[in-house]
Amino acid sequence: MSLSKYKQKRDFKQTAEPVAGKAEGKHIFVVQRHHATRLHYDFRLEINGALKSWAVPKGPSLNPADKRLAMEVEDHPYDYKDFEGQIPAGNYGAGYVYIWDKGTFEMLDPKGNALKEWKSGSIKVVLHGKKLKGEFALVKMKGGRDENAWLMIKHKDKYAVDREYNSEDYTPKRVIAKGKGEAEKGAVGSASKKAGASAPKKAASKKAAPKKKAAATGVKKKPKREKVK
Repeated sequence: MSLSKYKQKRDFKQTAEPVAGKAEGKHIFVVQRHHATRLHYDFRLEINGALKSWAVPKGPSLNPADKRLAMEVEDHPYDYKDFEGQIPAGNYGAGYVYIWDKGTFEMLDPKGNALKEWKSGSIKVVLHGKKLKGEFALVKMKGGRDENAWLMIKHKDKYAVDREYNSEDYTPKRVIAKGKGEAEKGAVGSASKKAGASAPKKAASKKAAPKKKAAATGVKKKPKREKVK
């Protein structure tokens, strides 16, 4: 698996995100809550030594009725499974990353091959996590405008639920608060930059004011000359 796109988007002198990593033992999966410009959940499956990754805007669900949009993104290095913390402002994906769930997985079909199923656009796995358990499917959408669009669907099994499932309900309040706090800091910083950029324009308009007065004074002097004539 190529990590060239992953490396091109990041400055590793500024971000603590891992550069590489080597897969060991059982196949792993991880779900990372990423409070960036837009809150989303990154679902990653280890396939052939790298992490195949999808951004899930609404987060995963244990309700089979939910077909969650999952946008495929660039492959991530294996060591990213342990990454948690702040990606500095100004860097790609700036925001707070929290490991929401992790564990191992196996193919639903004992003879199945993860890479082949990914290439076919239909991946069926059994997850063994703390929050996500049982059978899941990732199905690539066909005929749409975006070729990276997939659906993440929970199969009906003993772990499935029939109620509304919101991933945020299973996220610690301290994590939610930290993510919001970092987002507010970023908003304040960008607002300050905008204010600084607009300041010179206001100064220029004040300097131009005396010219307008001089022009008005000149207009008043002309009638006096006419009276003398």
